[in-house]
Amino acid sequence: MNYRQLLLLAAVFLPFSAADVGTASSYVPPYVPTNCFGNDTSAFPADASFAAAGAAIWDNGAACGRKYEVRCLSSDTPGACVSGDVIVMVTVVDQAARLGSQQSAAAATMSLSETAFRQIASLDAPAINIEYAVL
Repeated sequence: MNYRQLLLLAAVFLPFSAADVGTASSYVPPYVPTNCFGNDTSAFPADASFAAAGAAIWDNGAACGRKYEVRCLSSDTPGACVSGDVIVMVTVVDQAARLGSQQSAAAATMSLSETAFRQIASLDAPAINIEYAVL
């Protein structure tokens, strides 16, 4: 089998990922007002899994309402990631820079609501490394 055939087989059988890597922190209530929706919480997911977009994905507000799949990859805090390769789906409802938290100011890719963060990592971790993809 030549290298072209191997490439073709790899393209057919190995999924290509559109995921990016970055960092995430958690943020605490109050979650309103937001830069996306003001005091209107009707755009928030019912399960409280939402995020504030960091500079890398904010895109002058175009990220508002965008949905992402987020997975914890690692952390400086030992054992922070939930085992089992768990993915949380979040909706962007705010801009992370507006939150004023230390992690947001440190250019986190996104800040996750406590509920969303807890699904993929321990709240003891101030920040985690994530893989994320737009849905």
